Amino acid sequence: MSNWQNLRQQIQYCLIFLAALWLSLGVPGCSFSPPNSQTASSPGPTQIKQTAQRFDGVTINVITQDETVRTGTKRRIAGFEALTGAKVNLTGVPFQNLYNTLQKDWSSSASKYDMAVILPSWQIDFIDAGFVEDLTARVKSDAAIQWEDIAPIFRNFSATYKGRIYSIPLDGDFHMVYYRTDLLKQAGLTPPTNWDEYLAIAKQFHGKDLNGDGKKDYGSCMSKGSADNNTSLLISIATPFLQSQGTVQGALFDPDTMKPLVNNPAFAKALDIYKQAMDYGIPQDQNLGNSKARELFITGRCALTIDWGDVGPLAIDQSVSKVMDKVGAVITPGTTQVLDRKTNKLVACDKFTCPYAIDGVNHAPYAANIGWTSVIHAKAAPKVKDAAYSFFSYMSQPAQANVDVTIGATGFNPYRISQFKNSDPWIKSGMSSEAANNYLAALGISLNSPNMVLSLTIPHNQQYQFEVLDDVISKFLGNKITTEQAMQQIEQRWEQITNKVGLESQRAAYRATLGLNPIKTTAKEVSNP
Repeated sequence: MSNWQNLRQQIQYCLIFLAALWLSLGVPGCSFSPPNSQTASSPGPTQIKQTAQRFDGVTINVITQDETVRTGTKRRIAGFEALTGAKVNLTGVPFQNLYNTLQKDWSSSASKYDMAVILPSWQIDFIDAGFVEDLTARVKSDAAIQWEDIAPIFRNFSATYKGRIYSIPLDGDFHMVYYRTDLLKQAGLTPPTNWDEYLAIAKQFHGKDLNGDGKKDYGSCMSKGSADNNTSLLISIATPFLQSQGTVQGALFDPDTMKPLVNNPAFAKALDIYKQAMDYGIPQDQNLGNSKARELFITGRCALTIDWGDVGPLAIDQSVSKVMDKVGAVITPGTTQVLDRKTNKLVACDKFTCPYAIDGVNHAPYAANIGWTSVIHAKAAPKVKDAAYSFFSYMSQPAQANVDVTIGATGFNPYRISQFKNSDPWIKSGMSSEAANNYLAALGISLNSPNMVLSLTIPHNQQYQFEVLDDVISKFLGNKITTEQAMQQIEQRWEQITNKVGLESQRAAYRATLGLNPIKTTAKEVSNP
């Protein structure tokens, strides 16, 4: 056995062990085992039966993103309609229009949509406006949904606000790196652990024929052609430079002052890496959309990519994939330097500056968007609300969801404990046992990182991320502004939003998402907002 094979096997065994450890320990402060853990004699997550309620004559109007999530939602409509007699009308709109379309519709006196599948980070605006139905009582009386099987980060962070349940998770999202196992093996390389290694691997394979079709291919295919991808990918690069003391430290704002952490050497380094990665991608790839980036990777034209969990299932789609059993997944790259917030300089990782480092590398995986979740309009008719909840419960129940997450086209990634514990559905979907173990282990290691960065979930986050940040990054990638100008514009425009909404309330909201208590406003802050 070669040295590379030995190392690869050791990594694989380590991943499997860590995955098992992760499942037993859960995310920081949470347990992945339900309070009343199932015993060998108790029913498994897909064995609970529920008599379907009939909704003959009831029509539900649903809105969501018009790409993968629409496909995943549509997949379950026919089954639900046959089971309940309800009629489900599904509308898809472009991601960049979804928030504003829903905000406008639910603000009107004659809204068209009864329910929506949206990002959890948007919920707070809709909840505060009184648009979203409180689902707490429904969930607590719904045995079939098996609420405790939903992993705590999604159950408690995506679905819950101020102790009340407002949505039903359908998806679990955070970034990982995907790499071609065959290419790295042939070159005697191991998966990247830091951003320098990522760029070096991308450079090594860029311009070579990676799928045997006689064409030059790419070292790194990062999707950058939409607001969602622009913002989330840059944040994933920046987070290990900005956060090293655990989730409670926060990565986008200083939780004590609410000062944006975007005008410093760490963020400048992230912007530089983001632009460098473009040198090893498709020309002018600042316009590369998510679907195209995934297509390039699964057709064998890229050595590396960064994406949500979708790539694992897509890579085994025999109708399009050229990389069957040639894809590995790993936690997003980390850094050996982190920002010292007191001096505003980069400092080397040590046991104090990077207490959660792995072999001297600080990892801070980003739970980008957390995962798509479903909400019901508070002003919908009572019978429509009942039918809407029943539809979302049906979609989320393990019998349906544990299959849907194994299909790349659905846009839904693992979010239930049973989806991580049982590899059988993944193997049945076409993954080899080795690929399934690697994929689930990489998901588990990322999700269980004590230094995980949570998606921004404060009022008006749509403006912070998908308006301001995307606008500035697009200009930066198009070489219209410099690194320094990009950082200054983000900082100034973010502070304008914070001060307009209210510094104290925004700081309290941000601290709450990190598990921190509010702090008193100083006299200076009151007189100089």
